[in-house]
Amino acid sequence: MTDSTTPARVRFAPSPTGFLHLGSVRTAIFDWLFARHTGGQFILRIEDTDQTRFAEGTTEGIERSLAWLGVDWDEGPIVGGPFAPYFQSE
Repeated sequence: MTDSTTPARVRFAPSPTGFLHLGSVRTAIFDWLFARHTGGQFILRIEDTDQTRFAEGTTEGIERSLAWLGVDWDEGPIVGGPFAPYFQSE
């Protein structure tokens, strides 16, 4: 197990194929809480490789849903960061 004093760098990578489901929300919250607890970083990366199932507007919906939950990200779409791109297809 990792020492909890070591800052964690965690990633949440949903696929923009529809609304976030409860399992994804739970994972995002757990990852975000762990990153914040350790003084680490929470990264949002969009796994948009399944272009046949891509649903228009879902990336923005994911961002709005996370913001509504109070989950902010240190790197990712909108905020950028040193390890871009934050869309898998780029």
